Amino acid sequence: MLFFLITCSLSFILFYKSLSLKPLASSASEMRLLSIWFWKDFSLFPIAESIRNTLLGVVHKLFSPIMSPKKNKNFYSKVENLEITSDMSVLDLPDLVLECILEKLPTEGLCRMASVCSSLRERCISDHLWEKHMKNKWGRIISTAAHREWQWHIASRKGSIFSNQGKQRSLMGYLTLLWPISLIRSSFGNIIKKDFPPADSIMSWYLALESGNFWFPAQVYNRENGHVGFVLSCYDAKLSYDRWTDTFQARYPPHGRRASAVETGVTWDRLRAPPVDNSPHDLHISDCLNELRPGDHIEIQWRRNKEFPYGWWYGVVGHLETCDGNANYCPCHDSETLVLEFNQYARGSRWRTKSLNRKDHREEGNEADGFYGGIRKLKSNEETSVWKKLWPAEVLE
Repeated sequence: MLFFLITCSLSFILFYKSLSLKPLASSASEMRLLSIWFWKDFSLFPIAESIRNTLLGVVHKLFSPIMSPKKNKNFYSKVENLEITSDMSVLDLPDLVLECILEKLPTEGLCRMASVCSSLRERCISDHLWEKHMKNKWGRIISTAAHREWQWHIASRKGSIFSNQGKQRSLMGYLTLLWPISLIRSSFGNIIKKDFPPADSIMSWYLALESGNFWFPAQVYNRENGHVGFVLSCYDAKLSYDRWTDTFQARYPPHGRRASAVETGVTWDRLRAPPVDNSPHDLHISDCLNELRPGDHIEIQWRRNKEFPYGWWYGVVGHLETCDGNANYCPCHDSETLVLEFNQYARGSRWRTKSLNRKDHREEGNEADGFYGGIRKLKSNEETSVWKKLWPAEVLE
């Protein structure tokens, strides 16, 4: 009887073990793919560990839709326990798989991979990999004017933007966030001398923005920390990014004899790309005057005197004094007189309303009340909602 029980128990154990091996066998192709793992060209362990974790996540995501939850869990745990052998390289991966992995890497990962060897460096500086990162982080505030200024910037320098000593320090400063300084020196010492990254690459532009060494044009809402004289306005400035605080330094154009104002700690939500591509000293030619009706949201150029640059000020189209506001009998849109309301100011304030000639509007005003320039109609709820978020807590006098 005892012999029979022992025999049955052994049979059951062997049968169970055979079942537990089946998931591994059925995923043999995936395991063979992962067994290529690394690292004949990738000897820096901290970097290897980071990239290895990224690769595990990518491969796990690729294969998870075709695997059951239990099988998925077993597969992932076995992949994590794979040993790195000296005769394996990431370059042995099929091109499509390697490309998929690189597309999943953050900017830090791409920089790290670029330090491995010349083959990976060529892949990791590819514009199509950096376009996504550029758009995700900088797309909302980078304009045609900023891109044009970047082109002028690199045209004035031959080779890489990091080719001189000062710029080498800039790149080093950015990379110290990613690796210990000893690893940076050993990995990038020769690369920087060989114009890495190329000056005309998107990677180069991204790193220049990230390092804060490239000042680019954009616009700032409620300039100078919300100074009461600039509430619900948006002014042009040159911006430099501070990666330590994730904020910006803004340098505004000088106003007449006044020196350039500088503001620090400007947050992302107070920035935008210029809506029109012209100098802040130039009049915007309005193309929406005939279509403006009461209730439309607008921005209008305004400056204190003709030595000042224009800022954009938020307002709405109002009704004529002779109109009772009845939409069925409102003649305001047929009138040559256009009434603008700035409701952040109290009733009776000289800044509350402004009447302009709709038919032949150019800059008009005087030294006492300032000069009103071009008008642009706000056509999206997104633009309008930004202004509403900036609305002052109290009515201005």
